[in-house]
Amino acid sequence: MAGNDWINSYLEAILDVGPALDDKKKSSLLLRERGRFSPTRYFVEEVITGFDESDLYRSWVKAQATRSPQERNTRLENMCWRIWNLARQKKQLEGEEAQRNAKRHFERERGRREATADMSEDLSEGEKGDPAGDVSVHGESNRARLPRISSVETMEAWASQQRGKKIIHGLIRGENMELGRDSDTGGQVKYVVELARALGSMPGVYRVDLLTRQVSAPDVDWSYGEPTEMLAPRNPEMTDEMGESSGSYIIRIPFGPRDKYIPKEHLWPHIPEFVDGALNHVIQMSKVLGEQIGNGQPVWPSAIHGHYADAGDSAALLSGALNVPMLFTGHSLGRDKLEQLLKQGRLTREEINTTYKIMRRIEAEELSLDASEVVITSTRQEIDEQWRLYDGFDPILEKKIRARIKRGVSCYGRYMPRMAVIPPGMEFHHITPEDGDMDGEMEGNEDHPTTPDPHIWSEIMRFFNNPRKPMILALARPDPKKNIITLVTAFGECRPLRELANLTLIMGNRDDIDEMSSTNSSVLLSVLKLIDKYDLYGLVAYPKHHKQSDVPDIYRLAAKTKGVFINPAFIEPFGLTLIEAAAHGLPIVATKNGGPVDIHRVLDNGLLVDPHDQQSIADALLKLVADKQLWSRCRQNGLKNIHLFSWPEHCKTYLSRIASCKPRHPQWQRSDDTDENSDSESPGDSFRDIHDLSLNLKFSLDGEKNEGNENGTSTGSEDRKNKLEDAVMSWSKGLKDRKAGSVDKADQNAASVKYPAIRRRKCLIVLAVDCDSLSELLDITQKVFSSVEKERKEGSVGFILSTSLTMSEIHPFLISSGLSASDFDAYICSSGSDLYYPSLTSEGRSFLIDFYYHSHVDYRWGGEGLRKTLVKWAASVMDKKSGNEEPIVALSEKLSTDYCYTFRLEKPGSVPPIKDVRKMLRFQALRANAIFCQNWTRLNVIPVLASRCQALRYLNVRWGIDLSKLVVFAGECGDTDYEGLLGGLHKSVILKGVCSNANNQFHANRNYPLSDVLSLDNPNIIQAPENCSSGDIRYSLENLGLLKE
Repeated sequence: MAGNDWINSYLEAILDVGPALDDKKKSSLLLRERGRFSPTRYFVEEVITGFDESDLYRSWVKAQATRSPQERNTRLENMCWRIWNLARQKKQLEGEEAQRNAKRHFERERGRREATADMSEDLSEGEKGDPAGDVSVHGESNRARLPRISSVETMEAWASQQRGKKIIHGLIRGENMELGRDSDTGGQVKYVVELARALGSMPGVYRVDLLTRQVSAPDVDWSYGEPTEMLAPRNPEMTDEMGESSGSYIIRIPFGPRDKYIPKEHLWPHIPEFVDGALNHVIQMSKVLGEQIGNGQPVWPSAIHGHYADAGDSAALLSGALNVPMLFTGHSLGRDKLEQLLKQGRLTREEINTTYKIMRRIEAEELSLDASEVVITSTRQEIDEQWRLYDGFDPILEKKIRARIKRGVSCYGRYMPRMAVIPPGMEFHHITPEDGDMDGEMEGNEDHPTTPDPHIWSEIMRFFNNPRKPMILALARPDPKKNIITLVTAFGECRPLRELANLTLIMGNRDDIDEMSSTNSSVLLSVLKLIDKYDLYGLVAYPKHHKQSDVPDIYRLAAKTKGVFINPAFIEPFGLTLIEAAAHGLPIVATKNGGPVDIHRVLDNGLLVDPHDQQSIADALLKLVADKQLWSRCRQNGLKNIHLFSWPEHCKTYLSRIASCKPRHPQWQRSDDTDENSDSESPGDSFRDIHDLSLNLKFSLDGEKNEGNENGTSTGSEDRKNKLEDAVMSWSKGLKDRKAGSVDKADQNAASVKYPAIRRRKCLIVLAVDCDSLSELLDITQKVFSSVEKERKEGSVGFILSTSLTMSEIHPFLISSGLSASDFDAYICSSGSDLYYPSLTSEGRSFLIDFYYHSHVDYRWGGEGLRKTLVKWAASVMDKKSGNEEPIVALSEKLSTDYCYTFRLEKPGSVPPIKDVRKMLRFQALRANAIFCQNWTRLNVIPVLASRCQALRYLNVRWGIDLSKLVVFAGECGDTDYEGLLGGLHKSVILKGVCSNANNQFHANRNYPLSDVLSLDNPNIIQAPENCSSGDIRYSLENLGLLKE
């Protein structure tokens, strides 16, 4: 009550007119519904229970906008009706939310019970887990091993090899960061930049790349359009020890609109383009570093670290394409934001999604959980209260899995990322805490003249009548969640505090309040009104501008006046400003919700308060300002322990977490993959490629056998790998035997035996049309072949078939259609879980499988444990409408492969949507990619990082194909992985009228509209007319610039 002045006004107005309403017995909707109505009682009983304040305040403004008492009573009645109506709506929303939460709780408990039942061995007390253990998710302790890093809000890093990071949105540069310029350029930007800089200075880390978006818009500074920016180390001595390409760099990848700076919510359709651009950078950098420090062998990243949801999504795709470990930091989580917005009751779920694209963001965070080996948080509260909301993370199940891994007991294909609490760091070497005071500074003498004051000091002190008073400093954007209004009100209502201290509010930068966002301008206007209401002129400073370089000087000024730093936010994920303030010798007052609790536990340099309790805030500030002994004790405690939050300490813990990840990277020998278009490649190179493949596969499998046991992979998975190894060894042996008898032929047919032909193409056409029938697929194939007949004969254009069909189905299709295996350069089968090439010779097999691709997609594949769970689930799916108890989902052993479990769907309309299938898998800690295909008659479950679009990125990494010279043909709709086929650097042709039957089912299976992730005005996407001819197809290819007219 005390913290909401306008509520007091409400009560006063209601008390003033309440008797009149009763005496005159005015009729109203409320009176008719409830009889005699007491506005006072209604307000106290129904409103002061936490309904949305902004809506109530708007109603109050309307109620106040009256002149005559008669009109005022009528408006007050209307206001009360408005409150009642809001209350009714809010209760309805709360009821719906309670139902959703109850359903979710039931599903999670069921998933946990089923997972625990599968892992039925009694682990006794060990099942409870060890929160402080150093065992990795692979069951190994790897503190001594240190690979290369990469991260998005992704960075990429390269150690002795490389390391990397990524951050996609916001404006990012190494110096003079425009923090607070907008909601996308906040504290997480500074955190990621400083982390990259600090990692680049650590021993054993050769290079760190921070990947972000290149912005060349007229409304932002030109520096954001520079492709590369080196982050100079804070320690100048480090520059003497750096190698040719070592250190930390910001790498700006062009994607999305070239001349616009757009908010993060509108970047989702352009994420695939960023992934492809980042992949090209990593490949190029791996070659450069290979020449410099890798003895000619590519140097791949040690890890890829995604920051925020969009970068986490990108990092997962890059991790899968490169077979490199991934880390993730959420910073701010979508499910938590969704819950907060729903509780406010101002927007419906649909409106929230339209504004914030929240469902796409949540799905990106779920994928990040699926793909990450380590999830880094700033506080334990983030794990306990935010990550627990996600399908892919269950703290109880995580402890069970970790305990089983520690004991070497099978987890039956279940995986859970390791949560690591690592508080953000800070650079302290340049900070000298202020020991003087304002009087001593101003006096000076001839021998020790005073140094000029920083310019920002005069900008602040000009507001004060007495600048020598202790300064209460708040540094935050004018955002409602930062709770600045409550702070100003607490200061205004506490007379002793006003007499003892000044208040400084650093609320970002502004030129004109009218040009600010509506939310920020509303907060700022409220602050100005409160200053006027309490007559705080001469006591409160609120400068319009400051530079990032001014912030340390602002802290110094507050410390020199023996002031206090306050962070009163409703919830603070971490609170980096609290660390900065402590480093400058400032005691703190901070919210008790979130990260400040952990900071206070370590530093013990201030007081925690309830941000909703205005009196508590005023009392804490007054206590620190008035009690000089307490102030000094808090200051000394902060300075004594601040080193625990230094960047070196942060980086040591961070690198130890990376070292705990099992090293993964592309495993083929690139010594034979020289010039892609080389005509000097001999037949022997092809056979050497195959020989290297078999040897490396054997090495890889030998190295993974122990890991399989510790990770909980089943015995069946080991048998599968053994069979795979035997098959490829015998295959290689057979080819070598044939080599002896075919050397003479090789000279005549050198061009035909080069492996593979895909490396020589100037343009590649991918047929990814999810047709309803094979005859329709054949018709489209023939039209496309005919459209480029000339280039096809020349060999400049090649073809890839990308389908949900298995190779056992494709081969008969080719034979019956009169097509040859060599008509396609590659076959992406089983929704992207298998990759084949046409055979080198006409003898023996028609197709060769790429086992290296399996080593990429094998990550977190559940194997036999996953298959058993899926079979149980399939048996439980019934057609409830017909009352038939027979299952309508059945495993097809014939169509299933080692990396794809295929189920036939008897009644597609009665099967749960694909989003529910994925939720079921995540609840049980099973990491897989479920796809409805073949016009919703099949369900393919494949590895989590496998897909048809990922297979194309693998071909880029493996064979160096240029994605910008690749065009994908797709229908108007398709399988549930359809969206991934249309984004990125490659071109796309949509065949109108093809696969349109699946449209309704396709959209019903989505968590978010297709428009959230697909931009049809993309110049790389064009549509061919319905019933198009081969001439129409050629015209489309010419418009895309892939063929000459």
